[in-house]
Amino acid sequence: MDLGDLGLDRGGHILLARELRAIGAGARLEVAGRSPELAVHLRAWCRSRGHEIELGDRAHGASPGTTVAIVIRGGAEIGRWSGAEPAGGSDPSASGAVVDHPPSRWGLAARGARIERGSPAFDFAIDLKDAVWADEAAALYAQAAAAQWDPATAIDWAAPVTHPPEIEEAIVQVMTYLIENEMAALIIPAAFLAKIHPHFREVVQLLAIQAADEARHVEVFTRRALLVRKELGLSTAGGQASLKTLIEEPDFALASFLLSVLGEGSFLSLLRFLDAHAPDPVTRRVCRLAAQDEARHVAFGLAHLQRQVERDPGLRSRLAAAVERRHDALRRTAGLNEEVFDALVVLAAGSWEPVDLAAGFESVLELQGDMAAGRRRRLERLGFPPAEAESLSALHTRNFM
Repeated sequence: MDLGDLGLDRGGHILLARELRAIGAGARLEVAGRSPELAVHLRAWCRSRGHEIELGDRAHGASPGTTVAIVIRGGAEIGRWSGAEPAGGSDPSASGAVVDHPPSRWGLAARGARIERGSPAFDFAIDLKDAVWADEAAALYAQAAAAQWDPATAIDWAAPVTHPPEIEEAIVQVMTYLIENEMAALIIPAAFLAKIHPHFREVVQLLAIQAADEARHVEVFTRRALLVRKELGLSTAGGQASLKTLIEEPDFALASFLLSVLGEGSFLSLLRFLDAHAPDPVTRRVCRLAAQDEARHVAFGLAHLQRQVERDPGLRSRLAAAVERRHDALRRTAGLNEEVFDALVVLAAGSWEPVDLAAGFESVLELQGDMAAGRRRRLERLGFPPAEAESLSALHTRNFM
């Protein structure tokens, strides 16, 4: 090959490497060029890559036309890439593409890439496929990416709010409650995100977009709370204590179970309740959009836990123990604060008339029943017998999340 005036220090190495890949190991390549430093640069370049070099007669002279010969000896893998290890396969549908226990030396390498020897090891605490994987992760991520919405355009913040101040006060209290719960739902996946081996990229991507969902929920609930008033509502010690037990759970499976299957599953019922009883279009839209996101979070939590319990039936006893342990830790707290419960009653009533308040109270009781029924169904999908599912559902925190 003739490099002309192009030296290896100006991009000639790219053409040289391309040609060597094309002719294969053991072949002989003659290189010509007019760069004065070509012979020196070729010697260093070949030595760094394990190629044997034979300099032609003109390589040592001052002639502007330099010719050298490069001879490749050995197998197909040469130099720095000799023994390079593939990090699984790039196609998630292919057998063996996603391995059960990726080595720490694979680090941040893209799945399917070849990893150079001597690459540093990374300590990812969650590095077992059975601990995080769900076959649905890629599809859920694609769905989530396609369903992202912009709070500035997806919601008509200028829509009229015509209900009485007392109803608005109830909205503000519920939104204040939603903000702190959604902040916990943001922190939990974000905390585990950095611990999961990047080999399981679909799960990492899904948790990242889940955290982004929750950040958006915090934003829109805050904007709705301050749409008319300038102050938020109340935050109780019991509510904070309930969320603290979720944030402090160190086990990914147990945290996913408590947050997604039980907590966010119950929140789905709450958001649909608020959608149905919203006194204004902004509140209705905010809750409807948030519910769409939460449904995906619950779907992933169920999917990867179903996969785990199929492979390790003993996990069910750990899940049940986590519910009981959390119930015991919160037994001295008040659960759902009175202000939030009453606010839900007022929203369902839509007025301060006694007959309407009575109907609103019954609606909130129905909401709690719907939450319990949903928890039982999800628990049964994880293989819990109906009686145990009912018992565990009843032990779930009264704070909903």
